[in-house]
Amino acid sequence: MTSLNNSNMALYARRSLRVIDPESHDGSAEYKRQVHKNLSTTRLRTLSTQMSYRLDEGKGRCTYHIGVEDDGCHSLLDYPAVSESAWILESIARSLNAVVLQRKMIQNEIEFTHAENDEEVLTLTKDRSRVIVVDEPPVLARGDMVGDYHYVNEDEKEDKVDVRGGGSGSTSNGKGHSKKKTRLCTEEGSYTRCELVIQRVETHLLDPSPLSLSALSRVSSFGEGVDGAMATTDLRKLAGLRLDRSASIHEDEAEMQTSSPKEEEKSGMGSSMTDDSISKPISVEETLSSRNIRVAVVGNVDAGKSTLIGTLTTSFLDDGRGSSRTAIMKHRHEIESGRTSTSSSHLLGFRHSGETIAGCDKIRSNKMKSEDEIARSSYRIITLMDLAGHEKYLKTTIHGVSSGMADYGLILVNSRHPPTHMTQHHLNLCCTYGIPVVVVFTKIDGCPDHALDTSKKELSKLLKSPDIGKKPFAIKTEQDVTTCIGKLHTLAPTIDISCVTGEGLDLLRKLLFALPKRRRHEKKVNRPFEFLVDDVFSNVPGVGSVVSGFVNAGELTVGNTQVYIGPTDDGTFLKTVAKSAHIARINTTHVTAGQSATLAFSLNKEMRKKLRRGMVVVRDNPTSTKVFDAEICVLKGEGTTIRKSYQAYVHVLNVRQTAFARNIEIVNNNALGLPPSHCADSDGIVLRPGSRAKVCFEFAKRPEYIRPGMRMLFRDGRVRGVGIITGIPAVEPVA
Repeated sequence: MTSLNNSNMALYARRSLRVIDPESHDGSAEYKRQVHKNLSTTRLRTLSTQMSYRLDEGKGRCTYHIGVEDDGCHSLLDYPAVSESAWILESIARSLNAVVLQRKMIQNEIEFTHAENDEEVLTLTKDRSRVIVVDEPPVLARGDMVGDYHYVNEDEKEDKVDVRGGGSGSTSNGKGHSKKKTRLCTEEGSYTRCELVIQRVETHLLDPSPLSLSALSRVSSFGEGVDGAMATTDLRKLAGLRLDRSASIHEDEAEMQTSSPKEEEKSGMGSSMTDDSISKPISVEETLSSRNIRVAVVGNVDAGKSTLIGTLTTSFLDDGRGSSRTAIMKHRHEIESGRTSTSSSHLLGFRHSGETIAGCDKIRSNKMKSEDEIARSSYRIITLMDLAGHEKYLKTTIHGVSSGMADYGLILVNSRHPPTHMTQHHLNLCCTYGIPVVVVFTKIDGCPDHALDTSKKELSKLLKSPDIGKKPFAIKTEQDVTTCIGKLHTLAPTIDISCVTGEGLDLLRKLLFALPKRRRHEKKVNRPFEFLVDDVFSNVPGVGSVVSGFVNAGELTVGNTQVYIGPTDDGTFLKTVAKSAHIARINTTHVTAGQSATLAFSLNKEMRKKLRRGMVVVRDNPTSTKVFDAEICVLKGEGTTIRKSYQAYVHVLNVRQTAFARNIEIVNNNALGLPPSHCADSDGIVLRPGSRAKVCFEFAKRPEYIRPGMRMLFRDGRVRGVGIITGIPAVEPVA
């Protein structure tokens, strides 16, 4: 084939021979002219970030066009240059827990023709049957599926793989069917472009330590004399990519592996990778909703809650002086005093086999993995909510349990001291919301046996009390974990651990991994969209107003969708548009029920000032009210007298505000064996511990968004009672 010597002609051809549409800044398609060998780690990190963005835009799948300019014109590169760029990009994809589904090489799109002055010029091929499209096996295939990647020379007798276009001949498969084959040309002037289809997969099916960017940088900087085949061999040696045989395989994955060769031939899999030959694509949205279990960690101030969370998420043991808790604490005064004063959430990831994903980088131990890295690498996620234990911050803990949508509660007890009254409050709080509890005795290293026995006896009395009604169940083996799962409505598992020696931590991890999902928010997808605002960030540079919270129902696609956020102090809602969304620091265009997310809104300066915690984001017919009816039950315990005009602090999911009782109606409890409400002639109806009644409450400050069916809790200092909202007055929706 004649080579092109005129550089001006080549430049003109690059600008005129358009083979695909121009590149878009958004979307899942990326165009690359060439990726050279000698790349620095910084350049590789830039390419990795760019690929991660394209994967996010395509919801886990993207397409790379190699040998193509940004305007869609052919770059006129030879086969070796395109092939080299393809394996570098494939290695970057594997570092992002992704694999190549399809590696498609395209040739003969450009041909030489004679102009009127007999000069040879490059033009697009008019006869599309001459275009060669070959599916090559990826360099880094899974396990035994690593393909024999090599160049095809002119003297090779065997042809390469599947043909999509015309070729140089055909062969028969012995059954009367003709199968076309062709070979790619590697001579100078063999203008080639490549299409790589990259898919993010569940990484528990891949090697837990994929090729690092620094290792890829060493490979790509070998020398100019190293050919593509040699670089590929060295790449395989460094990558060491294989299936994690210790991991369990999905049922559909097992069926795929046991399929017969005939079925594989029919489906067109062969030795190359297709959609069915890899694991089920990972869905971060699914992992963070239906496979995300939220656990509230509560206990007395000296129980070691932050230390336990830090030890679990970092996989490093504590030094006995608080080294683990410093990894997760947010404020300086918390680190200095050792007391948690705010609520925070931390992700603990598990692979499909139950193995935890270390939160710290293996190479740089002082670098924590980000939330998006843990979310993308996990098959199941445990969200550990660190709540305050000091009595001074009890209202913060109550709000965290009320709005946290916890599936389970982890009650931590210092084994060296008997349970305190705060432990009793936390147990009552979890049982009030119907949250199953797991009791963890901490600091058992160096704890005297008599002190541990005393703590267990005291806690057993608390669990067996009528207010809680749980039976303690000691977990000492893995079989005990299997026994108690499914009986958590009556049992309270107890585990002895030490964050210094690591005793009992493996059993606790196995128990957390085995916990079934209790709240099924995915069943609320068809309901109207409802996003509960838990925190507000008014002035994020370059973004604007951002709110974080929990998607309680429905789903939302950001962009041009109109939403309402409120209510404000006067009961109105702000009409705006959700510009962008993030889940676990991952940019997304769609949020659904069961996810913790952040939303960015288009609001002006005056509207930003009206944002506050406790608001809600809805899409249709928002309403607000100051008055609501609820059926309440006064908890037994300390003496409490409730009558008309009784004022208390009310928690309804993310809403917390002072309210007073406008009216009280008696509920007959004699049939249930409960004590009747007391009635005084002079003061009217009086409610005492154990009484039930229908009460009409009114918020003291501002209207709120509430609806029938929400669970409420009211307190005046400590928890006094619980209830269910039964109705609200008819209110006209906001137009």
